[in-house]
This record gives sequence, C-alpha cells and structure tokens, in this order.
Amino acid sequence: MNPRIFFESGQMPAIIVVTMARCLVTKIDRCNPVPRHWRNEMEKVLSTERQIARRIKTLSSAIERDFSGRELVIVAVLNGTILFLADLIRCLSLPLRLDFVAVSSYGLGTESGELVFTKELRLDVRRRDVLLVDDILDTGRTLHRVLAKVRQLKPRRIKTCVLLEKAARRTEKVRADYVGFSIPDLFVVGYGLDFAERYRNLPFIGVLHSRFYAELSSSAADEIATALNRWK
Repeated sequence: MNPRIFFESGQMPAIIVVTMARCLVTKIDRCNPVPRHWRNEMEKVLSTERQIARRIKTLSSAIERDFSGRELVIVAVLNGTILFLADLIRCLSLPLRLDFVAVSSYGLGTESGELVFTKELRLDVRRRDVLLVDDILDTGRTLHRVLAKVRQLKPRRIKTCVLLEKAARRTEKVRADYVGFSIPDLFVVGYGLDFAERYRNLPFIGVLHSRFYAELSSSAADEIATALNRWK
C-alpha cells in the first residue's frame, strides 16, 4: 500500500491515520524520556535541557534586537527565575545591570495566596530600559503586581520575559513580550520551578504526578505544624 496515493486523493484510511499518530507519540516519548531516578515522581518531561537551551538562544536574539544600542536593566522575580535568568543573561551581549524583587504568592501549597513583596528593587530604573523576567505567567497576578510596582518608578520602557506561559488559568489582563514555552494547564516543576521548594535543580521541565504532590502537601503541612509548635 502506497500512502502517497491516499494523501493525493484525500482518502487516508483510518487505520493508517491511527498508526501514524501512535508512531508520532512514541517518537515524542522516546525523545523526552523521564530520567530513571525521577520516574516515580515525574509523569513526563515537557521540555528537555536541550530544548530549553535552544529556546533561550532564540529569546536572547529577539531581546538583543529590540534593545540594540541600549543599556538594559534586568529585574528578575525570585526564586523560580534563577536557572532561566542565568542562562538567558549569558546569551546576551548587551550592557546590562541586574536586580531582583521577591513576591510571596504560592508558599508551600498550590494555591496563590495574598501577594506580598519580600524584596524591593535596589537599582534606580527611572528613564531606563527594563526587562522584567519571571519563571511562569500563570494567573497573571504576580506579573500584574510587579509590573505595576516597577511602572511607578518611571522606567523609559519595560518589557516582560517569561520561561513558561499557561494561558488556561489567566485571571489578569497581562501578557509577556517574550515567551519561552506555552504550556497546557499542568503542574510543572524543574529548571527553577518548585513544589514546596523541591525540584528547582532539575535540568528539565517536568510534569509532577498528582498523587505525589498530594502526598507532599500533607508532608508540608506536618512540617509547618511542627515548626509552629517549636515557637509556642
């Protein structure tokens, strides 16, 4: 059977379509295998170390083009940006200065709580070009709050760069100018992203098994209760 005949006639048999789809899924799974020692906790690898590196080079090229001839102030949101930020700025040849803000939103659980700034900017960004870097644009609450804060400081221009964008959970009208990967509504960890401060050191972005972070939630609650008892 010659598949080309069916492509040209537009009458591809269902069995061939299904077989091709299965082959494609198998190929993707083989390209992004979960490392053996993480298979108990990771459902799958969403972005590999190599895929991340390639995407960062593309992002850095776009940033250099848009800020050509300017000195850039990069404002990174702690702590999830650390790995992404380190790799991104090493790909930039622009003159730049670096500062950080910290906003507490997720805590030890999976639900966003009250947003509190735990670290303020040290550099003066007035009349300067600013690139705000964050790990993930999810509901948009964190980025919306940080953007408002930085805009009050009267920068010349401000653009935003995020490693991941999850549009399905967006509640604020905010968008990123540079996006690494757009992802579905999955609970992802690795490459700086954490759950209960775990998994930040993974070189890839993976999807955490729901059963596992349910167990971790219980464990984290026990740790908090123990810590509070010590201070009573």
